[in-house]
Amino acid sequence: KETIDWIRKVFFTQVDQAQDIKRLLACEGEVWIRFYNDFKYFLPKDFVMNKRVKRPPDNPINALVSFGNTLLYTKTISAIYQTHLDQRISFLHEPSEGRFSLSLDISEVFKPVIVFRTIFDLVNNRKLQVEKHFEKSVNYCILNEEGRKIFIEAFEARLENVFQHPRLKRKVSYRTAIKLDCYKLIKNILEGNEFVPFSLKEG
Repeated sequence: KETIDWIRKVFFTQVDQAQDIKRLLACEGEVWIRFYNDFKYFLPKDFVMNKRVKRPPDNPINALVSFGNTLLYTKTISAIYQTHLDQRISFLHEPSEGRFSLSLDISEVFKPVIVFRTIFDLVNNRKLQVEKHFEKSVNYCILNEEGRKIFIEAFEARLENVFQHPRLKRKVSYRTAIKLDCYKLIKNILEGNEFVPFSLKEG
């Protein structure tokens, strides 16, 4: 509740008042930190995150977040390739060698509904367990082969989940929703239509 109240009273105002991308990304970073800190309220103790560590992930929940984000990133790349958008031209994330920054932009709004709902389902229903599905070393933690298989199957099933699209008036999958955001961006560039990305209110 504390985090939700902060989002409503402070975060939205900060985003509206952000004058540049750097400030906007700082706002985004703060809301992610608060989100991660709240894992202790709804995940088992062995999956609580002390802090977000990416390369390499150092505990089971960081391993799941990194793996899920990577899967979503590749799915978004695939969706963009089916359009006329250029993977290298982005709006928030800076282009860099070895990654497609537009995919990072577009995939961001889908993380809560695809990556994190997959994680929460697998962890809270004990489909993934620390002692059975992770490999640990001194400074890193990754899913083992069985764990990766379980996660990928759940992730793919999540992509195929459907919701009633409020504007199209029909059911669409989350996989299709990623592609629809690409088309919305094209309409913004070519026709000047306002780009309104996917929202949890839709799905």
